[in-house]
Amino acid sequence: MAIKLIGFPQSPNTLRVVLTLNELGLPFELEPVTDIKTIKTEDFLANKHPFGKVPVLCDGDFVIHESRAICRYLVSKYQKEANVVLIPDDLNKASIVEQYISYEISYYDPPLQKILWQEVFNKRNGRPTDEAVVKQALEDIEKVLDIYEKVLEGKDYLSGEYSFADHLHTVRAQGIYAATAHSDIFEKRPNVKRWIANLRNRDA
Repeated sequence: MAIKLIGFPQSPNTLRVVLTLNELGLPFELEPVTDIKTIKTEDFLANKHPFGKVPVLCDGDFVIHESRAICRYLVSKYQKEANVVLIPDDLNKASIVEQYISYEISYYDPPLQKILWQEVFNKRNGRPTDEAVVKQALEDIEKVLDIYEKVLEGKDYLSGEYSFADHLHTVRAQGIYAATAHSDIFEKRPNVKRWIANLRNRDA
């Protein structure tokens, strides 16, 4: 049975899962949500996501929600079959990957999400941009990327080889390049610039 992904096609959370499916070379069917009411029904809440959110992945009879949990599931189940190593078997290497995954969730993603929300989603929905929020978010991500610049010294990827940690950083960076005028936060740091280029140029 084909893998089915339910989600908003332009949502970063849905795109995070799409990127993982592509990285693993897995065919899938995208079921786009076009009416918010469809994910608030009793059936959806009972069988797909109790908070009425997307994305949701259906792999045969198995259903899982929350984008990072979906991605981890896909990597754990399919990376060997795909001959791709996103989370190493070696405990020490895997722990370092987990360390950088924590960086992404705790420090990297939140300020970029605020920028994109203010400058893309608010605009799309006819709401004003809160420039103070954008200013603070830019200050926060600048500090984070200063640290990344040091981490990436002499390396193409965070842990040396491409991993699930690097993978998770891709969608927000792509959003900044595609929909804002803030790509300089990456471009002015040589190591970060090289790393982001590596991520954006992957076939997936």
